[in-house]
Amino acid sequence: MTNSQVGTGRRMLSKVPEVTVWFWVIKILCTTVGESFADWINMTLGVGLGLTAVLFTVILAGVLGWQLWLSRYVPFVYWLTVVVLSVTGTLYTDILTDSLSVPLVVSTSVFAAVLAVVFAVWFVRERTLSIHSIITTPREVFYWLAVLVTFALGTAAGDWTLSVTGWGPGVSVLLPAGLIAAVVLGWRLGANAVLAFWLAYILTRPLGANLGDWLASPTADHGLGLGTALTSVLFLAAILATVVYLTRTRADVISAQNTSAARDFTPARERLMLGYYAVVAVVAGALVAWAAAQPHASVGGDDEPGATASASDLTPGQAAAHFPSSDIANFRAITQDTLSKVQAGQQNDAKSRIKDLETAWDRDQDTLQAIDGKSWTVIDGQIDAALKAVRASKPDPITESQALTTLLTTLG
Repeated sequence: MTNSQVGTGRRMLSKVPEVTVWFWVIKILCTTVGESFADWINMTLGVGLGLTAVLFTVILAGVLGWQLWLSRYVPFVYWLTVVVLSVTGTLYTDILTDSLSVPLVVSTSVFAAVLAVVFAVWFVRERTLSIHSIITTPREVFYWLAVLVTFALGTAAGDWTLSVTGWGPGVSVLLPAGLIAAVVLGWRLGANAVLAFWLAYILTRPLGANLGDWLASPTADHGLGLGTALTSVLFLAAILATVVYLTRTRADVISAQNTSAARDFTPARERLMLGYYAVVAVVAGALVAWAAAQPHASVGGDDEPGATASASDLTPGQAAAHFPSSDIANFRAITQDTLSKVQAGQQNDAKSRIKDLETAWDRDQDTLQAIDGKSWTVIDGQIDAALKAVRASKPDPITESQALTTLLTTLG
């Protein structure tokens, strides 16, 4: 369908930016902020997952309404919408995983199916999925719905990959970066431009999230130790600087003459590149399967029930027997203090105090894991269970007390 066939709805100038290198740079910055900023508000500030999700849903409604009201592309509003969508999509996936205990493989599959439905309905109605065709309100609504689902899908798929492979910060950046490079290569060799765009768009979500984790994670956990607050501030500043540059230069504005421009392609070459993408997907799947089969400690212990399965093989106190007594005493003191605050009904104080346990445990990971890997895995799983219980959007004092008491018993 050409632009002259769009119908009688409101016609606009293009509502999205041109896909240049600036587009991808700022997109990755936005996804990194989505991961780190959501974690900072939810965990560091102790707002809670549910309340944080409600807050950003309201903000999203306002920002998206502003974007839809405009009749042309405005860099500040457009990228503000992307940032809020990034945070909101991350929170929706976290609610499914942390609050509703939906397995990541299930949420990944569901979001992939939802995205397929969105694209199918969009194409049937508009006969195009091109980013260059966003010149009517219905197309823009489909576009933003697709963007929201890609953020949720990218979050779920990225977290699921990390949970089964055990990859830590830094290493986890390599897979999505490599896949994006493969997508770009396919596009340069003749792959369908719209397919390549949306594949890369989905993959920038785990790339940005993993990059944010690498920057924010403690150095003891092989990160750079910047923390979620500083990481969020740095990337928000980078986004703002880039948006100011684009606003002044208009380097990413699609001209009216180019809104319907199509890239030349050969159907035979597109089919060949489709096979190439299938091979890339098989290779990536084989790599993840190989990594999952290697011995490793679970990155997301709360998502992997097997993380504490070996606890029954150890008597109370045995898990900590080989570790330095001063470290164990510190862990016990923090855990006991957290338990006391939970029992006293001081939930916010408990959340703040258990953060000290997480920090101390991450700081000593390399030393303790080298001493006794099996015991480290047992305690790590129980600490994750305690963190999940205390940080739940609707904390249950009984569940919190049980998790903390179990940890105290294991610490001897």
